Amino acid sequence: MSKTWGVIAAALVSSNAIAASESTPKLCSQYLQPKSWQPLSSLPKNAIDIKADDVEMQGKDSAEFSGNVVINTNKMSLFASSALIDKKQSLLNATGPLRYLDHFSDVNANALYADLDNTEISLLGADYQLTQQLGHGGAEKLSASDSEISLINSSFTTCPADQPFWALEADNITLSKHEGWGETHNAVLKILNTPVLYIPYFTFPIDDRRKSGLLMPKIEPSSRYGLEVVIPYYWNIAPNYDATLSPRYMSNQGLQLITEFRYLTEQHLGLLGVEFLEKDDSEPQLKERYLVHWNQQSYLNDNWRLSFDVTNVSDDNYLTDLNSNYANETGTQLDRTAVLSYLGEYWTSDIKLQNFEVLGDHTESYAALPQITWRNRKAYTALGIDFNLQGEFSHFSNDTLVITEASRFHIEPKASFSINNYAWSFLSEVSLLHTRYEQKGDFTGTDYKSDVSRTLPKVRLHGQLNFERDTQFFALGGTQTLEPQIQYLYTPERDQKSIGLFDTTKMQDDFYGLFREQRFSGVDRIAQANQVTLGATTRLFDSKNQERFNFSAGQIIYLEDDVKPSAQSFDNRTNYNALFAAQTMVHWHRRWYFSAGIQYDADAKELIESHTTLDYKGDNNKLVQLNHRYANDVSGYEIDQVGLFSSLPINDSWQMVASYHRDLTTGRSVEVFAGVRYESCCWAIQLTGKRQIETDLNRTIHQDDAQFDSSIGISFVLKGLGGKSNYDIEQVLQQGLFNYRRPYFLNN
Repeated sequence: MSKTWGVIAAALVSSNAIAASESTPKLCSQYLQPKSWQPLSSLPKNAIDIKADDVEMQGKDSAEFSGNVVINTNKMSLFASSALIDKKQSLLNATGPLRYLDHFSDVNANALYADLDNTEISLLGADYQLTQQLGHGGAEKLSASDSEISLINSSFTTCPADQPFWALEADNITLSKHEGWGETHNAVLKILNTPVLYIPYFTFPIDDRRKSGLLMPKIEPSSRYGLEVVIPYYWNIAPNYDATLSPRYMSNQGLQLITEFRYLTEQHLGLLGVEFLEKDDSEPQLKERYLVHWNQQSYLNDNWRLSFDVTNVSDDNYLTDLNSNYANETGTQLDRTAVLSYLGEYWTSDIKLQNFEVLGDHTESYAALPQITWRNRKAYTALGIDFNLQGEFSHFSNDTLVITEASRFHIEPKASFSINNYAWSFLSEVSLLHTRYEQKGDFTGTDYKSDVSRTLPKVRLHGQLNFERDTQFFALGGTQTLEPQIQYLYTPERDQKSIGLFDTTKMQDDFYGLFREQRFSGVDRIAQANQVTLGATTRLFDSKNQERFNFSAGQIIYLEDDVKPSAQSFDNRTNYNALFAAQTMVHWHRRWYFSAGIQYDADAKELIESHTTLDYKGDNNKLVQLNHRYANDVSGYEIDQVGLFSSLPINDSWQMVASYHRDLTTGRSVEVFAGVRYESCCWAIQLTGKRQIETDLNRTIHQDDAQFDSSIGISFVLKGLGGKSNYDIEQVLQQGLFNYRRPYFLNN
C-alpha cells in the first residue's frame, strides 16, 4: 500500500459511505443509463427461446449453437458468438464477444457460465452498466444472482465518461439488489486516475434507500471557531427510526457532539436533538454547554391532537457562540410549548402549557400554565344574525416581576350580520368583552389590584365596494378593479392600569393592520377606539387573469383626541396618531417583480417604516434582488439598510451566488456572503465565504463597536458515493444572516 494512501486511510477503516444517494439531475440527462431490460412478452414461464445460425446436437440433453446466438429467458437475454446448453444439468456456457442483459445490468464480456436452475451467472472480462441507476465499470469476473452482483478485481464509478473523474478499484465489489447498497474490500479511490485514498472496507448507495454510514464532512475555517470540522454519522435504526451523530471539532472551542433522533409511528412524528460541549476553551469560566430540542406532532384520534415544541440551552450566549439548526442566533427567547387540541363538531379547544427561556438582559416573560381557549366552530343563526362565542382561561406566573401570579378569565360573545355580494360586502359586529383577573404580588406603590373586572362593548362596521372595468394597459386587454373600503370601530374607555401585561404587545401597522379590530395582541389591553378607517385597493389583471399590478393605501382618522395611540401608550413605545399606510406590487414581466410599502405619520410628518424590493428571476435559478428597508425605531436604533442577493449561473456547471447588506446609518456592511460552485454529472465543489456581525446577548452592542465574524467554507461531493449537492440556490443564500425572500417585506 502506498504511503500516500495510508495517511488518510487510518480514519476510515471499516467505515461506511455517505448514507444518501444522488438522484439523476438534469446535468446527466445526456448520460442516462440504458432502458431497463424487458423479457419477451410471448415467452412462456420457465421457457428458453434460442436462435442461432447453426446448431449441433451432442446427445439428447445438450446442444451447441453458433453464429449470432440469441438466448432469451424470463430473467435474461444473451447475445453471443457461440453457446453450449446442457439441459440435463441446466448449464449454459457461452463465448464472446457477448452481451448479457437482465433487470439490473447490461454487460459486455468475453465468456459466460450459468446455472439456469439457480439463476447464477458468471461472466469473464466484463464491462458492466447498471440499468436501474447510474453506475458502470469493469471486472475480471462478474457473478450475478437474483440477490446480488459480485465483482472480482473490479472498478465502479457513476461518472459517464470513458475516463471518469473518480473511480473505485477493489479486490471485490458486491452490489446488493435487495438492500440497494454496494460493498467493497481493499478499495482504492482514484481521482483523475491518481490513487488518493485506500479503504479496507467501504459501502456506498446504488439506489435511494437508507443505510447507516458516514455523511459528507464539513470543513470551514473562521475567525470565530478557528478550524471547524464536522463529520456526521447516519444511523438507520429501523424503517421508522433513525439518528445522526455529528462530532464537531472547533480549534478555538473544543469538541462538540451534535445528535438528532427522528421517529415516526402511526400516531406520532417527532425529533429530538441534543448538542453537548463538555468544555469550551474560549469560555473557561463556563461549565458544560448544551442544547436540547424536542418537537413532536401527535394524531391521537379524529378529535384530539397533541404537539410539543421545547428548546433549552445551558447559557444565554450558547446560540450566538456555537450556532444551532434548532434556533435563531439573533433570537432573544426560546419557546417551550405543549398544546392539546380538541376539534369537535361544534366546538374547538386548545389546552396550552407555555413558558420561555429569555436570553440576555431582557425582561422575563410570563409562563402560561395553563392557557385554555375555546370557540364554536359553527355560528348559531337566528333572524339572519350569527351568534358566536369564544373564551379563555389562563394562569400566569413569574417570580421575578411585580405580579408574580395571575389568573385570567375572558369571555366574548359576538353577534354579527353580513352581506356578501360580487359587487359589495357589508359586515356589522357587536361584541361584549368581559375579563376578570386575580393577581398576586407586592403592589405597593403601583396601580395594580388583586381583583379586577373589566366589561366593555365593541362595535365594528365594515363595508367594501368592488368595481371592475376593461382596460387596455396590456396589448391583449385586461381588467382593472377598484376596491374602496371603510370601517368604523368603537370601543369605550376603561381604566386598565390596574391590570398587568401578561401576553400583550402592539401589532404591526401595515395596510391590512389599519382594518384590524384591535391594536394589541391578547386581551390585557383593549384599546379605546372611536375611529374611521378609509382605504382602497386597485388591481390590474391581464387577459389570462394574472395580477400584474396592485396599489393599496389607507389611513385611520380618529374622531376624538382621547382615542389617539399617543394617549394610550403602555410600553413607552412611540405611537403614531395619523397613521397612513400604503403598499404596491408591479409584475410587468414574468421575470420582473417590484414591491414596496410605507408607513407614515401624517400628523408629525414622519416616516415610520418603508421597504422596497426589485426582483429578477430567470431560468436555471438565476435571480437578482435589490432591496432597501427603513425603520425609525427598532429597539432604540434607526435601521436604514440596502441589500443585494444574486445567483448568476455562468453555464450548466458553474454558478456564482452573493449577498450584501450595508447599513447606511453607520456607513458599513453588516453582512457579506459569496460563493462559487462547480457541478458536473460526476462531482461538485462549492466554496463560500461570509462576514457578519457577531451577536453577544451578555452585553449591549452599540452600532459603533460591533465585532465581525469571517469564515470560509468548502464542500466537495463525489456523486454516487452518497454525496448530495445543493440544487436549490435559495438554500445557499439562506446561509447568510438575512435570508432571501421574494418579495422582501419588512413585516415578514
